[in-house]
Formats: sequence, structure tokens, C-alpha cells
Amino acid sequence: MFGAARRITALTGAGVSTASGIPDFRGPDGLWTRNPQAARLSDIDSYLADEDVRAQAWRARAENPAWHAEPNAAHRAFVDLDASGRLGALLTQNIDELHQRAGLARDRVLELHGTMRRTVCVHCGATGVMTDALQRVAEGERDPDCRSCGGILKSATVFFGQALDTDVLREARRASLDCDLFIAAGTSLTVYPAAAFAELAAKAGAKLVICNAEPTPYDEIADAVLRGPLTEVLPGLAAAPRINSAEPLRSWGDPSTWGQM
Repeated sequence: MFGAARRITALTGAGVSTASGIPDFRGPDGLWTRNPQAARLSDIDSYLADEDVRAQAWRARAENPAWHAEPNAAHRAFVDLDASGRLGALLTQNIDELHQRAGLARDRVLELHGTMRRTVCVHCGATGVMTDALQRVAEGERDPDCRSCGGILKSATVFFGQALDTDVLREARRASLDCDLFIAAGTSLTVYPAAAFAELAAKAGAKLVICNAEPTPYDEIADAVLRGPLTEVLPGLAAAPRINSAEPLRSWGDPSTWGQM
């Protein structure tokens, strides 16, 4: 049963951004499902060892649909939730910064996998704006190097084979333990350590709501599993008066009616 949900932590994945025209990676029509070789572009060992892989990665970055994407109703739902004073933190596996562009304060968002909008040198650690590097690619550079030291540049995202930022993980763990409701939206909950935060919150006593099109490994421990389109489910969840009631969430029914309750 639900008491008053006042401290909400959310975890979002690629499914939140698909309505903005950004394909996911592991879904039935995901980028890596259709082209398993594309995952090599985000493998740190392959990226560092092979200039051709880096050149392909830079072309893929330049063509990424996220550059033309706009926040959708699912992103704006978290802004509304924050405006209500109930959102403590939003943990995201997404690298597109659409949560921030929707209006969510940057200090509210914990980017578990980094951001595609910045670059970082793997040698000296210098950071920069991704659009500056992409301009160099447009002008003919296959594999732009670091302006500071000549080292290899990459996006400021966490590649396969790299560890997540320990400070971000520490804050994400704190937010997962310090909430009474944890919402996991648009994530398969199969990528760790991000997926473990849902279980961590539930074990600490928070109610767990999973909003995802496909089944997840944590559906069995969830207090509610919502399968509708996230552009409908999340705005309904953010607006629903019953988020603060004692009624079981599983009985809420059609999310399109929640805002009318």
C-alpha cells in the first residue's frame, strides 16, 4: 500500500527518448539489435586500438538523430514532478541531455553514462564541446585529436570497458536509499550497476514502479508494472492525485484517466 510519496527518485533509459526519434540500443528494433557490430564503436579497447573504428564513431556521432531531437511528453513529466516538489533526483542512462533541455535543473540529473554533448581526451582529460569536434569532422578530419596534447578524443560517455564515475554512483546510491517511491522508466533494467538501483530502493523500503514496454528482471518485485506508451504513462503518473493516496497502485487502471481522478 502507498503512503504519501514525497521523496521520489527516478531512473530513465533509452525508452524515454524513443518518442523523440532517438532509437534505443537493445529493443526489438534497437541499433545494436539490427547491427551488432555497431557496439564496437562504444568499446574502449576497439576505439583506442583502431583508427578506422574511431573514424566510424565520429561519422556516427555526426549523424546521430539526437542532434535534431526535442524533449517529449515523457521528459516533461519529470519536470512537472519536480515542480510539485516531490522529485529528489533523476538518474538517467541516457546521454542525450533531453531531460535538461526539457527544463529539469542540471543538479537534479545524474548522468550515469555521461553525455554525448561533450568530448574528453583519454590522455590528458581535457574536455570540450562536441559540436566543435564535429565541425572539424565536417571540415575533413577523420579522427580529430585533442587540441591540448594531441591525444585521442572521445565522447564524454562511458564506453564498454570503462568504469562509471564513482561520484555519480555515490549520489545515485544515496538517492536510491533516500526515497519512498522509485520509478524506473524506459529501461530494460539489465545494464549494471544502473539496474541495481531499483532493487536497492525496494530493499530499503521504497515502492517500486516500472514503466517499460518489455518485461524486466525486476517486474516480480515491483509494486506496479505499467506497459503503456511512456508519453502517456509518465504524464499521467506525474499528475495523478493517487500518487499520494493509500490505494494500491496496481488498481489504477487506464493511465489516460489518471489526471482526471
